Amino acid sequence: MCRHLAYLGPPVSLRSLLFDPPYGLLRQSWAPRDMRGGGTINADGFGVGWYPGDGDPVRYRRAQPMWSDTTLPELAGVTVAGAVLAAVRSATVGMPLHETAAAPFAEGRWLFSHNGVVRGWPDSLVPLAAGLPVRDLLTLEVPSDSALLWALVRHRLRAGAAPGDALDGTVAAVAAAAPGSRLNLLLTDGITVAATVAGHALSARHTAGSVLLASEPFDDDPGWRALPDGRLVVATATGLDTRKLTVA
Repeated sequence: MCRHLAYLGPPVSLRSLLFDPPYGLLRQSWAPRDMRGGGTINADGFGVGWYPGDGDPVRYRRAQPMWSDTTLPELAGVTVAGAVLAAVRSATVGMPLHETAAAPFAEGRWLFSHNGVVRGWPDSLVPLAAGLPVRDLLTLEVPSDSALLWALVRHRLRAGAAPGDALDGTVAAVAAAAPGSRLNLLLTDGITVAATVAGHALSARHTAGSVLLASEPFDDDPGWRALPDGRLVVATATGLDTRKLTVA
């Protein structure tokens, strides 16, 4: 399993999201509070994506544990953004331990992360992979379940699906092909963030001008609320809506 978060709102430093909170992603990399049987630590890489102004997102990814990176704290202290997606990784046994396997995955304005596991990988997803353009399969960043999930989501986005519908449709297809999978997905274009709660935890904190979605609350603010399993979340900095996933 992994831990991930997304933020939309007034510009804040990356440090205020990753390092300063008492249970931030840095702490979750070595002392997560809710892994639900999916490992004990998140030491197999990390990634941060943020939006500099109106441009496409910038990513910083490494295959090492977040706590061992000496550059990120300085970078996070001087980098400010109003839209961020970040994750720490606990690789499923057999998955590659490469920088390219760490979320967020990206294309154009989109950033994507997966917290969970696909059961029966890779055989269970062969039929779904066969429906993708061959070029998409040949250019996967890494042969992992998360990278293929991103290819499936991206294929729906390219076809014109809204972010929430792209996630919902992907979760429904994968859940049918690989029952028992954990499919907490997170997707943003810097303006909207969509997420699924499918087999793992997700919490939200929404204020008048910002929204945070995270695998687990990074502080003790009473504004956090746990979202029930089987939900699709679509949010902007000014609003948050949930509905049942198709598979719920």
